[in-house]
Amino acid sequence: MPAGPLISSWYGSSISKPRSLKERLGFRAGAFQHATSSVGAFVDEWTPFLLVASYFVFSICCYMFCTDMLIEMFWFIYLTTNFYIAGSTVLEAFMCLTPVKDSEKAVRKIQDKDWVFPTPDDELLILDLLIVAYLPNEKDIIMDRIHYALDEIMYPSHKIRINLVYNTPNPIEPLETELQELAARKSHFRCIKVQDSTSKADNLNYFLSLNTGSDITCIFDADHYPHPYGPRWAVERFIQDKKIDICQGRCVIFNSKVSWLSAMISVEFDKIYAVSHPGRAALWGFGLFTGSNGYWRTSLLQELKMDKSILTEDIDSTLRALTQGAKIVHDLNVVSYELSPTSLSAMWKQRLRWAQGWTQVSMRHMPLCFKKAPEGVHRNFTTRFGLFSLLLIRELSYYLVTQYFCLVLSIIFTQFPKSPSALARFIFFPYPVSEWFFIISISCLIATLIITNRVKSEFASRRMMIIFSIIYTPYLVFNATMGLYGHARQVVRYSKWNATKRT
Repeated sequence: MPAGPLISSWYGSSISKPRSLKERLGFRAGAFQHATSSVGAFVDEWTPFLLVASYFVFSICCYMFCTDMLIEMFWFIYLTTNFYIAGSTVLEAFMCLTPVKDSEKAVRKIQDKDWVFPTPDDELLILDLLIVAYLPNEKDIIMDRIHYALDEIMYPSHKIRINLVYNTPNPIEPLETELQELAARKSHFRCIKVQDSTSKADNLNYFLSLNTGSDITCIFDADHYPHPYGPRWAVERFIQDKKIDICQGRCVIFNSKVSWLSAMISVEFDKIYAVSHPGRAALWGFGLFTGSNGYWRTSLLQELKMDKSILTEDIDSTLRALTQGAKIVHDLNVVSYELSPTSLSAMWKQRLRWAQGWTQVSMRHMPLCFKKAPEGVHRNFTTRFGLFSLLLIRELSYYLVTQYFCLVLSIIFTQFPKSPSALARFIFFPYPVSEWFFIISISCLIATLIITNRVKSEFASRRMMIIFSIIYTPYLVFNATMGLYGHARQVVRYSKWNATKRT
């Protein structure tokens, strides 16, 4: 029997002509390119880890071979510098008390007037409220946030426009159609899909290229719920003080009860947004736009735009604005509620992105600390020293904290204490003056946490505050390690964007 029909019936339509040499070479080239890119991605991911691990191992080994005199010298250097950091932190905390009292007084005044603000509705500034989204990451929450903004924000509808500015690599239906239909029904809602965008900066820059006619532009990440009166508080600040260029509000974590990690981040955000930021503004004379719940004069934002090459494009835009003499304030009544990462891996990706972005910003804008301001721009010595502390000392603190940690570990390895009391004496009081450094630093820490407890949000409980206080010292080491990791990523030119998952 002829073989051909049998083979054909057995294999059916799977029989095909042998591939040509050109096709086979193309397939192999594609496979080789894919393998090369996979190896490159693996190297990019793990090289920073190896650099940081080598840093710790090398540091500990060096201290193990140091003489007693060198150990004592390093001990005092690290205690002194860490004392400076603790002192600066508590000083900012005390300085925040005046803005806190002012904000509480302003709320009582408006409450007594049945929430009638000083400026009549018809005289309010025109406001563009931007919700910036990477749609695949926020598809489950975006409709909820838009309906909230349309229905709950207490601002005259003829003076505000809610703008969704988003990008997506692939169509997401029926969501995108529903968004366009909503825009057709709501006259003060616009839905803008930015083609070929790969970042938040791309989305913002496209919107800023449009002539919308607004006076103020505020920016929100897609997970935020602005307080209903938040935009009104911010615009009133601009009206009261014509010199204000940027007003940064307070961000509050509202999913604090989801996990222990979100609870700790909730307390941390209270410390950052209700204590550190307003305290720094009062102490050093400048504020920061932190990426969300920030209000800009539209003309300035359109002039500066965002630099997509910087991972923390928000801080970069802030410092470029400061270079021009912009006035940046923090308002504790301009509140917005946001989600925190609920897993350690999500937090790790987010904070590493921030750490590398801060490294980029510090390298770019360090000259601000030393250069005199150009004519017409007010930047005195106090502001320059504040920038020096923010851009240089903060980056160096990652090494100071981790070096102290390595020093302690090295001595534990070589002279391990034989009892818990001996271990405590060794860590905190090995030299006569150590007691004073320790007592003063702990006092600064306790004072900072007491003030944080005074201004904590309704989502942070006292129990959360106690736990945060207990783990605060290990957290500082963890945070410093993430800072080192950010430096290592910058050294290897790591450029992958890891978005934070929103649910």
